[in-house]
Amino acid sequence: MCGSSKCKSAIIAPSALACDFGKLTEECKRIVEDGADWVHMDVMDGHFVPNISFGAPVIACVHKALPDLKMDCHMMVADPLKWIDDIAAAGGWQYNFHYEATNDHFAVIRKIKEKGMRAAMTLNPSTPSTVVTDELAKELDMVLIMTVWPGYGGQKFMPENLPKVAELRKRFPELDIEVDGGVGPKNIDQCAEAGANVAVAGTAVFGAENPKEVISTIRAAIDREQAKLAGKVSA
Repeated sequence: MCGSSKCKSAIIAPSALACDFGKLTEECKRIVEDGADWVHMDVMDGHFVPNISFGAPVIACVHKALPDLKMDCHMMVADPLKWIDDIAAAGGWQYNFHYEATNDHFAVIRKIKEKGMRAAMTLNPSTPSTVVTDELAKELDMVLIMTVWPGYGGQKFMPENLPKVAELRKRFPELDIEVDGGVGPKNIDQCAEAGANVAVAGTAVFGAENPKEVISTIRAAIDREQAKLAGKVSA
C-alpha cells in the first residue's frame, strides 16, 4: 500500500484469455489465491474484433462457482449496449466497453450503472486520450488504455501508448486507469510511472512459474509510483 489517501490502489487483473480454458474456474480461483484482485474477462464477438472468445454463459458459470470474484468484463463487441443485461445477469462486476464501438457513450454508461455494474471505457491504440472529456470521466469508474491492438493475446507491448495514460492521470487523479496488452514485470515500471494503477497481465501471470511473485512485483511497482504521484499532488 502507498500509505496515502491520495494514492490509487494497485489492482492486478490477470486476463483469463491466457489461462487454460478447459479449467477456467479453477484457473480463476488459483490466480486470486496467488494475489490477483480482479480477473479480466475478454469477451470477443467476431465483429468488433476478428476473434471469438466467450460470452455471458461462460461468465455465469464462473460466477456460480466463484460468486465473490470481481470480473472486469472487457467487451470487444460491436454493440456494447446490447450485451449489458446479459453480462449483468451473468455476474459481471465491471462492464468495460470500447469508445470506438458506440456513438452514444452516455447511454451505455447509464445502462451499465442501472444494472449495478461499474462503468469502464477502453481506448484503442489509435484513439487519443482527449476523447475522454470531463463530462465522460465524471460518469466513468475507469478508463483502459490498450497497449496492443484488441482481439489477440500474446502481442508485443506498445510503449507509445503510455503518454495517453500520463495525460489522463494528470487530468483525472481520482480515476482508475488500466493498461492492457503485453504488460508484465519487464515493462510495469513504465506503465506505473505513466500513472496506471490497474494492470492486466495475461501470459506474464498465468504462464509464470511463480504467479504470486509476478503479481507481487507488479503491485510493488504500482504502489511505488502512486506514492510518488500522491506526493506531487499534495506538494
